[in-house]
Amino acid sequence: MLKKTKFYVLVVILMMGVLVFAGCGGSQTSQGAGGIDKQLAKTYNLKALSVEDANYTINMGYYNCDHMTAACIGKDAGIYEALGLKINLTGNGKVPEAMAAGQMDVGYAGWTTTLRAVPKGTPLFIAAQNHTGGSEYLIVSNNIKKPEDLIGKKISLGADPETNNLNWVEWATQLGIPVDSTKYENFNMSDQDEYFAFKAGKLDAYICCDPWGSMAQYEGTGWAMARQNTVRDGKQGTCCKVAMNTNFAKAHPDLAKRVLLAHTLSIQYMYEHPYKAAEIFAKNYNVPLEVGLMTMWKKTNQEGRTISWDLVMEELNNQLAVMQKYNVQSDINTAKVEEYVDTSYLKASGAEDFQTFIKEKVDPAFPLGMSFENWKAKAKEVDKI
Repeated sequence: MLKKTKFYVLVVILMMGVLVFAGCGGSQTSQGAGGIDKQLAKTYNLKALSVEDANYTINMGYYNCDHMTAACIGKDAGIYEALGLKINLTGNGKVPEAMAAGQMDVGYAGWTTTLRAVPKGTPLFIAAQNHTGGSEYLIVSNNIKKPEDLIGKKISLGADPETNNLNWVEWATQLGIPVDSTKYENFNMSDQDEYFAFKAGKLDAYICCDPWGSMAQYEGTGWAMARQNTVRDGKQGTCCKVAMNTNFAKAHPDLAKRVLLAHTLSIQYMYEHPYKAAEIFAKNYNVPLEVGLMTMWKKTNQEGRTISWDLVMEELNNQLAVMQKYNVQSDINTAKVEEYVDTSYLKASGAEDFQTFIKEKVDPAFPLGMSFENWKAKAKEVDKI
């Protein structure tokens, strides 16, 4: 049975103190830590925005998850400002709900969020790729040695994981343990609260994104029993996307294109300046720099080039097929996903081709398969640390 978690959260806060996980909220007003200047706009030969667009503040939301780090990078590296964009960035926001209320223009969110929101009348579409998968983990305590040790233990799987959480259903099946959450003492908590409870001994396992998987590794409190892999039988699946409010895009097409260009440049920054990107990540997620570096390494190297702006329709349909296989999220797993996607603004933004960018600018410096220590040493060299 799903448990209430307020008591455990309170206990952990009292035991460990308050760690504010603020994300990168607030308006973009400063140059940013990355040293990017106005020359960037000239490089892309961008025309001047209209007075209306230049004065328009874009409301952008994102979830506090490593998959969506581009939002923080765009702000703190000065990319939004360099492109003449005024961005009000809100962390951990309810993206589709805010868009439906006319309070948000652009959002980083799970793609299934969009599939659920549009039939309800939310003026929303998938505008660009963001993340293809990886860096989502089943973290277990050090005294859990094998999968069956989890049975009956305290584990945070979220509400109705049998029908809502593809990772859990797939992992449990592969590990040979019950999918049925009643076989465990199940909780529903945020990633951050999960980790605090886990560290305090109030949880035996939890499912999370980074940095909370890397935090367990860094502090030696647990280990990853399973990790998300959206490549199945040689077919690439998918994960999070950039969603855009249809009304915003129609009213401000130049801003729609410009903010998507900023999205691609933020991702380029992660690949080309990973140490500085890790510093931004660590600051905004309030974790040690080493954890930020571990996260950036996983996202851009160990797990592949998982952060991307190149949306491939086949990958979305591959993911739907897996959802159907495991009978997960049945309300949306037969959606005609093509009806939810519009990449025309991205294509018109002037953005580089992702694969060409990786081949020419990333592979020579950071080839796939680098160890963390070698990657970190190269990152320090590149960013002159």
